[in-house]
Amino acid sequence: MTDSGATLRTCLERDELLVCPGVHDPLTARVADSIGFDAIYMTGYGTSLSKTGYPDAGFITMPEMIENAGNIQERIDVPLIADSDNGYGNATNVIRTVREYIKAGVGAIHIEDQTFPKRCGHTKGRQVIPREEAVGKIEAAADVRDDRAEDFVLIARTDARGTGDGSLDEAIGRANDFLAAGADVAFVEGPTDESELERIGREVDGPIVYNFVGELGSSPYVDLSSLEEWGFDIVLFPITSTLSTIANVHADLSAFADDPVAAMRDIDDTFNAQPVGSLHEFSGFPEVVEWERQYLPDEEQDKYEGSLGDDPNSE
Repeated sequence: MTDSGATLRTCLERDELLVCPGVHDPLTARVADSIGFDAIYMTGYGTSLSKTGYPDAGFITMPEMIENAGNIQERIDVPLIADSDNGYGNATNVIRTVREYIKAGVGAIHIEDQTFPKRCGHTKGRQVIPREEAVGKIEAAADVRDDRAEDFVLIARTDARGTGDGSLDEAIGRANDFLAAGADVAFVEGPTDESELERIGREVDGPIVYNFVGELGSSPYVDLSSLEEWGFDIVLFPITSTLSTIANVHADLSAFADDPVAAMRDIDDTFNAQPVGSLHEFSGFPEVVEWERQYLPDEEQDKYEGSLGDDPNSE
């Protein structure tokens, strides 16, 4: 992507819901990209679990998140929307956070108003910072966007609905304040039923996100046509690849424990049934070979003669 922010803004200008599957690393992102989505979402929960082995409870750091986001955006052809947690500090920390995500080349980030350490927006015990402080963080983020990359999309998330004494009124009020402070899109985390979704669509004065977590969280399963009717612009499915990976690897390794050879044959057959070519093709070996032909001396091609293994030169 040369300008993922501009491409993402073009997607948002269309009069249709932007559906974004969640991925947790460049591998799962390449799978999603091969299928043909207009944008892809990098989950914070899945990133934390896949990179550190720990849950989304404030254990992963800003450099780890940005490295993952940059590696994902490098290997896909559509804009990436990336989780940036609570900006990893106060408003001054947010300045560097946004600058680093812009350097990573992603199309958008969302910043939430949780305290530190933060936690998954669908678990108990989360807290939010005072509204005035949260607005200051969004103002800082918006100023960086305006100064460094005007097309970069800033999504402001509030977790106020899910706190111990949180109300939807407070969450909607914060969302509107964040939009007034310069956010491009508002994100009310944790609505509990369809009536709350309808209120968000009616009362938030700007583009809005729905976080489709499903049974893992408190937000309801709803038809995409209903989200469009209520005025939502983006729907994120944050844990798609993470749950799929855990479930499928667990099933395959359970079968492997019983009969490794038979399980490996089944895994091979399942992979080969997918329209992605061989593992070498999917991972990009033909591209590497083309780079060698273009930039290395001709004699470098001699290494392929008589050597064993899959031939990345083959069509």
